[in-house]
Amino acid sequence: MIIINMYIYDVTPPLDPPPSVGYLIWRLAVRWRAQLDRELAPLGLTSAQYSLLASLRGLSSAGAQPSQRELADATGLEPMFVSKLARALAQAGLVTRGANPADPRALRLDITARGRETVTAARAKVQRLERQRLAVIGGATGPQGTEFAAVLRTLLRAADHDEPHNQAHPNEADPDQDEEQ
Repeated sequence: MIIINMYIYDVTPPLDPPPSVGYLIWRLAVRWRAQLDRELAPLGLTSAQYSLLASLRGLSSAGAQPSQRELADATGLEPMFVSKLARALAQAGLVTRGANPADPRALRLDITARGRETVTAARAKVQRLERQRLAVIGGATGPQGTEFAAVLRTLLRAADHDEPHNQAHPNEADPDQDEEQ
């Protein structure tokens, strides 16, 4: 009977001390990102590229024409990483990078028709995956899902407040001034 119970119940011995909340968040993020990367691969996207493309589409739909720096600020990604992602998305024909009339030093990003089609298909995959992931806690709109989202938003606001992010370091190059203008 004990052998059957091993397969029914979690008999993993508890860790002493138990894993920290930070470790659990990191581990969940790593797993979710890997699964998202697998889902998006047929579309030619990584999770990071999707994040940038979806944010660009959202900002563009609201009438904005963001620079790489503004997109970095909006996504929470490092400016140099945004530059690298934007180059890859431009090479794939999903965005264009051009001069920004408001700031000649900055590169403006625009989503292409192909980019809009790709992000629409990707969004459907992301939403399906999120529904699957959150089903174990009653879905995104259930009591646990709502509380989980509220806690995550609180932690993100605290992290944004505690650490100045996306500010160039004194020796860091400006991502809007990269070599491929």
